[in-house]
Parts: sequence; C-alpha cells; structure tokens
Amino acid sequence: MSESEETFYTDDRWQNWLDRVAEEDLDPENEDSARLLLNLQDDTAIAVAKIVAAYDEDRLGEEEAIDELAEIRDIVLAEVEMDSEEKTMLIDGVQTSLVCVFYTAEEYVLGGPVEEGTVAEYVEAAAAAEADEDVDAALGFLVQAGTLIIDGEELPMDAVEDLEYGLVSEWVNGLDSLQSAMADPEVVEEDE
Repeated sequence: MSESEETFYTDDRWQNWLDRVAEEDLDPENEDSARLLLNLQDDTAIAVAKIVAAYDEDRLGEEEAIDELAEIRDIVLAEVEMDSEEKTMLIDGVQTSLVCVFYTAEEYVLGGPVEEGTVAEYVEAAAAAEADEDVDAALGFLVQAGTLIIDGEELPMDAVEDLEYGLVSEWVNGLDSLQSAMADPEVVEEDE
C-alpha cells in the first residue's frame, strides 16, 4: 500500500463503535461500560497519533496531514443521536474530550511543539482560565500542553488529579488518550 493510500480512519469504524454503544446497556459506573467509552476515545486518538507519526516520518506532507485530521474530526465530531439521552450524553463527553486532541495535532503539524513552558504549567493555566470563564484560552493552553505531549513530555498526574470537573478535565482526558496513543499506537480491537 502506498503512503498516499494509507487509511487512518473511516466512517464505518466510527459507526461500528457507535453501534456497540447503542447495543450495550451502559452504566458509566460499570467498569466494562467505562472501558467501552475509553476504547472508543483511545481508538480515535490512535488514528490521530498515526497521522502525526506519518507527518513526522515525512510520509505525509503538512497539507495532507491537516486534511486527514480534518476528515477524522468531521467523522467523530458529527452530531450523534442515540436511542437514549444518557448514551447521547456519554458520546458527547467522548467527543468533547477529543476536541482538544484534534486541535493539538493540527497545532503540532503547523507549528511543532511549543518552545517554552511545561505540560503542568499549561494545565494549571488552563484550569485558571476556565475558572475565569475564558474557555478559549483554556483550550489554547491545553493545545500547547498537547504539542509537548506529542513531543514526548508526560502529562503529570498530580496536575490532573486536582482539576475540577469541567471542560478542562474533559480535554485533559483526551490528552491522556493521545499520550497513550503516542506511546503505543496499536489499534484498539472493536470486539474486545
């Protein structure tokens, strides 16, 4: 398969996950339900990580990488209607977590890792921005943190544990999936 024909993600792949969620009797407190949602999120993060790796290895140019990321983003962030409001909300939570992953990958491809600061400093700045109700700044800080994570820095768990539940904690959850995907970009099996 030539590089230009490499498929990173498809509508069918996303739909298979959504079908699994639709079929399952989901309980967010249940470990299997939580794992299904995390696998769904991780699977998308792995596809994003593979695009970033293909870009880093010069198998994809900048424009191709951005186009591939946009294609996955359009698939994954499209509005989802489930038969239950709770499932729709759970999928929405996964989508929210992945927003930061997509922006991070785009920022990394276009500008590389941020020059200054640490992941922990950016997470703290994002939490402070969220507390000031500046959601755009909060997302911006986490995107910067994400470029460092792609570049090999670790997401410090102590900085994450103190986060209030909200958009920043959701986005950091996505960055955690991205970090795992960068470390081990193996496909999550849909039938686990």
